[in-house]
Amino acid sequence: MAFEITMPKMGLTMSKGTLGKWLKKEGDKVKKGEEILEVTTDKIANMVEAPAEGVLLKILVKEGEEVPIGFTLGIIGETGEVIDLLTEAPQVVQETAQESFQSNESPEKRNESPEGRIKITPAARKIACEKGIDYKGVKGTGPGGRITREDIEKVTANEPEVRAGQEVSGVLETLPYTGMRRSIGENMLNSWGSVPKVTHHVSVDATNLIAFRRMLNEDSDEHEKISLTDILVKIAAKALEMKPKVNIILADNLIKVMGNINIGVAVALENGLVVPVIKDANRKSLSKVSREIKELADKARGNKIDREDISGGTFTISNLGAYGSVDWFTPIINRPESSILGIGRIVEKPAIIEGQLLNRPTLGLSFAFDHRVLDGAPAAEFLAVILKLIDSPAKALT
Repeated sequence: MAFEITMPKMGLTMSKGTLGKWLKKEGDKVKKGEEILEVTTDKIANMVEAPAEGVLLKILVKEGEEVPIGFTLGIIGETGEVIDLLTEAPQVVQETAQESFQSNESPEKRNESPEGRIKITPAARKIACEKGIDYKGVKGTGPGGRITREDIEKVTANEPEVRAGQEVSGVLETLPYTGMRRSIGENMLNSWGSVPKVTHHVSVDATNLIAFRRMLNEDSDEHEKISLTDILVKIAAKALEMKPKVNIILADNLIKVMGNINIGVAVALENGLVVPVIKDANRKSLSKVSREIKELADKARGNKIDREDISGGTFTISNLGAYGSVDWFTPIINRPESSILGIGRIVEKPAIIEGQLLNRPTLGLSFAFDHRVLDGAPAAEFLAVILKLIDSPAKALT
């Protein structure tokens, strides 16, 4: 008996997912409960287990393809089992789901004419739409004359890459706008387009901050060393304690002043970023905060981070200082949070100290906030607290 591997629902709001990686290939034996593929959604990589023991007879969705919940990804059965009927039936169901999923396409691309609907698999239609290919004249080689992905790929292989109105641009690589990259893009666009954001930029003398970190790390092992990000998380947590009206989220048309101070720390990945959250950062020691940041960053880079790790944030820190190229920037608010602190590089700059012109290590800060719920004056007051704590970082630990 054959079993379908379908796109699972991994969250209340999940409607689609991207197949990140197959861990087995066609013909491989699999055990029930064995991890068989990876699915990416909402910046998280999730492993999908085999629903039954047998052989992976057919892979229906390739790596990198985005499909709706319930879409058949592959089929497990016995060696030699005939699955022609089984593979055709799920495609009919999938086509209906995919048409709903792609409801923003034009009627011509969806080919909705009831008189002469063209048989085409969802994957083939998706590629055809992306490439601008009119598939009405393509001869299908699948069951019942259905147009398959391979049929469309043959057409694209025989056509020039450049479409009408385009010029050759020497493209070195084409990457799919799916999975984590698309999720990040949609979230950023949603935040940018719906939040009236204001950003305060300032430079601060980081002499005492650097000296404080050096003192903390004097006798520490390498894996226990405290980073500037660790200290800045504690500084932000202390500032939010002192200015609780900044520790707010806007949800369900309500401004909610949050009792827990949960600080997200942006972590850059090879193909995007995630924001693990340090829960109750104000109540944890600096060493505990440092360990959690390291552990969550390692989980993120190993695609092992889960939804709980990135949920519940009330404030975010994004540190680009390590790249040595950015003084200030405009960080995008991680909704439903209402503010975010961007950290730039530390550079030597001249400063007047007690009447003398001296060089001082200067840190660039960018504080972005949602002007619907936070006005410029209280935002400036909060930033002033941050500056004072950077000048006296030990006070953030009390």
